[in-house]
Amino acid sequence: MNELFAFFASFQELSSTEKKALAPLCSELKLKKNEELQPIGHTCRNIYFIKKGVARIYYYKDGVDITESFSFEGSVIVRVESLFLGVPSQKAIQVLEESEIVAIHAPGLFRLYDTFPLIERLFRKIFEKGYVETVQRLESLQFHTAEERYKALLNENADVLRRIPLKYIASYLGITQVSLSRIRAVSR
Repeated sequence: MNELFAFFASFQELSSTEKKALAPLCSELKLKKNEELQPIGHTCRNIYFIKKGVARIYYYKDGVDITESFSFEGSVIVRVESLFLGVPSQKAIQVLEESEIVAIHAPGLFRLYDTFPLIERLFRKIFEKGYVETVQRLESLQFHTAEERYKALLNENADVLRRIPLKYIASYLGITQVSLSRIRAVSR
């Protein structure tokens, strides 16, 4: 739980009372490589913090597996549309390597908001950061070439090529694996 509370502190310091209120809502999960944390069609009721490992959000379009995003250690991953609307998600969360995850029970968390305004502020900041990242991702797809998106991905996490299969990287960039191979050859 130390990693989780250190992550929280990067957004908002919490008192020991607030930490004690949050702790019972958190459960630690260990997942094997390629295991689904949340399958397609599941209604999200947790916010997931990645202690160890890497995960991706993906969906199917015309039978093709499309990667929407990657999340690494020290970050959260959640299907926000499912969480906030209470509807099944058309997307899944899969871990790409053996992972340790902290699941935060969202309905219990939301009940704490009135009693602990700093907890509400903390999660508002976390969700705001996620929203900005989503907008940046959309703008990246709109305004940058696949090569620019590839270089940005490498800058964000240098060992991405070692940890994520190339088919998922190509899908994330919106290109074929053949195009990714050409970009990688030119970028070396």
